[in-house]
Amino acid sequence: MFKGVTLGGVHTVEDVLGEGTFGVVVKCRNTETNAMVAVKVFKNHQNSVNNAKEEISVLKQLWRLDPDECNIVRWEGFFFHKENICLNFELLDQNLREFMQHHCPLSIQQVRPVVHQLATALSHMSGMGLVHADIKPENIMVVDRRRRPLKVKLADFGLAKNVSDIVPGDCVQTLWYRAPEVILGIPFNETVDVWSLGLVAVELAAGQPLYPGRTDESYGVTGTRSLLPVKR
Repeated sequence: MFKGVTLGGVHTVEDVLGEGTFGVVVKCRNTETNAMVAVKVFKNHQNSVNNAKEEISVLKQLWRLDPDECNIVRWEGFFFHKENICLNFELLDQNLREFMQHHCPLSIQQVRPVVHQLATALSHMSGMGLVHADIKPENIMVVDRRRRPLKVKLADFGLAKNVSDIVPGDCVQTLWYRAPEVILGIPFNETVDVWSLGLVAVELAAGQPLYPGRTDESYGVTGTRSLLPVKR
């Protein structure tokens, strides 16, 4: 995705914000309104197309919520660029991982409002029967890095789904933030998001991840062992 390319006839690419297996996220200027937006462009592969449709389904449900009060990134619809599905979002400052690289560890006083905002977002999702399934610093957006207390919004609903659609054994969540239920392949629900949020909170305060495993096995042994009662 090159700078200067115009998506959907009105969104001119100015920068690449991130890439993944699904496709790419780019910073664009709307040539009609001059507003800056973030556009998620999916690859034209069947798996990516299916992922795009599933994410749109979740975003349509979240559309009923106030994105500012519920701390969820504002979605502004979708469009097509040639045969690629594109999702249009508000453009925010940076993701929490980028912020952490220059500001961690944070004090408990700084961590508390971040966790509260994300817990609010998850509470609203849970109330709608949704699980995010990929809580991690890269999927948490900082609205303005200079603002205090820090204002954040939950983003990237590529793995999100209705709790009723969960199948035990589904491979969800990024390894460092993966809940024991997911690792063990047993039934789970939206509470796996709370586990991930707890690990993000620890990482903000400590400046490093609590369970930096490289495989499910190494992460799982450490993570599940921490749940066992301590012998006295």
